[in-house]
Amino acid sequence: MNTTLRLAQQPDADELLGRSPLAALVGMLLDQQVPMEWAFSGPYTIATRMGVDDLDAGAIAAYDPEAFAELLKEKPAVHRYPGSMAKRIQSLCAFLVEEYGGDAAAVWTAAASGTELLARLQALPGFGEQKAKIFLALLGKQFGVRPKGWREAAGAYGEEGCFRSVADITGPDSLVKVRAYKQQAKAAAKAAKPPR
Repeated sequence: MNTTLRLAQQPDADELLGRSPLAALVGMLLDQQVPMEWAFSGPYTIATRMGVDDLDAGAIAAYDPEAFAELLKEKPAVHRYPGSMAKRIQSLCAFLVEEYGGDAAAVWTAAASGTELLARLQALPGFGEQKAKIFLALLGKQFGVRPKGWREAAGAYGEEGCFRSVADITGPDSLVKVRAYKQQAKAAAKAAKPPR
């Protein structure tokens, strides 16, 4: 897996995401309630603080939980909620060790269909339906992971030529388009809520 990504908008962090399946998964896990660039630069920050050039599921799962939380809390913090995200990352890594021998890419390499891949992603700790669909679209659109029916399984996120999520970000221009789409979606959802 060696793909050029532009999610963190930082060359070193994007390079890690492009070559490390676990870094990509951790970045997706962190992508909530913080700007996308902050979330996707998190794996690089974690690796740097651990003194390694790649993330290792076994090492993270075995890391002392309090020490790992402190690693994420160090300034600048890896996430707005570093303590709870440290637990989520360790849960994800423990699951990967138990179910996939610590090989994050095994989540998708053996999936025979988009439906199976979506189910595998949804089984990951911290991955709900929407996060799993977005990551599935990211795998298909930017990593070339395209089991039969992947676009359908990813739902609207799998559509070609759209700018809905991180799966569609390939540089600054597409980042602006995705942000605009998200703001429109948020405004529409707010307008659709009945008044209290």
